[in-house]
Amino acid sequence: MPRPSQLLTDLENAVAFRLFEGRQQSPTLTVPEQIAAQVGDAIIKGKLLPGEALNEQRLADSFEVSRGPVRDAIRILEREGLATIYPRRGAVVTDLSVDEVRDIFEIRVGLLEIVARKIAAHHTPEYLATLRAGVEKLEALARLDDDQGRYAETSYRLSILSVRNCNNPRLTQMLTALSLQTLRYSYISLAPIERRRASAALWRKGLDALERGDAKTYIAISRQRVEESGAAVVNRLSDTIAQPLQRRA
Repeated sequence: MPRPSQLLTDLENAVAFRLFEGRQQSPTLTVPEQIAAQVGDAIIKGKLLPGEALNEQRLADSFEVSRGPVRDAIRILEREGLATIYPRRGAVVTDLSVDEVRDIFEIRVGLLEIVARKIAAHHTPEYLATLRAGVEKLEALARLDDDQGRYAETSYRLSILSVRNCNNPRLTQMLTALSLQTLRYSYISLAPIERRRASAALWRKGLDALERGDAKTYIAISRQRVEESGAAVVNRLSDTIAQPLQRRA
């Protein structure tokens, strides 16, 4: 079996921030898919802000293509909840409300509890080794004053790793889409070192429970971790919305 560090590296290479990471077809992406993947990354990482226009001609010029592939790419982003298309106005980066984020996390909690139950019932030595290496990386990133968003990225990858371990393509597709919609806010919520340390501690407790075969504790901690993550995202999003209102007051 490969070394845990190599397993984690392989995971990072395989699970890029792409809309098509769970696809079973050829790894070759079409032109619209390539555009959607790159624009999706920009949205997730906050380079394109909520409400910002996705101008077809500007994107076509940037990618040196006609507007057709760009239009198709925007439809893909709309399907994944990253873009909203308005009649006669065009497409913009989806601006999720606090209620929408809360609803998404409520669904994620339920689906990820299914994942936790499946993993508790069956997991491979390779999965455990990769998870162990991932948790160690999370703990290292949690000690940094500024992790530059790498904690959120690693946590996301480990979550997708867990989903994939269930061998349920539909579940993988659903959770990937939901995770992509909220990941941009997770970058913000996981920026404070205290929040990262609390999250890493739960990842470690969950791993310890899984390794000793304590399914009940593992499932409970997995649920707690996602619930706390959702609450943190909602709090940070609420603060972000409140700040402009305070400036106008």
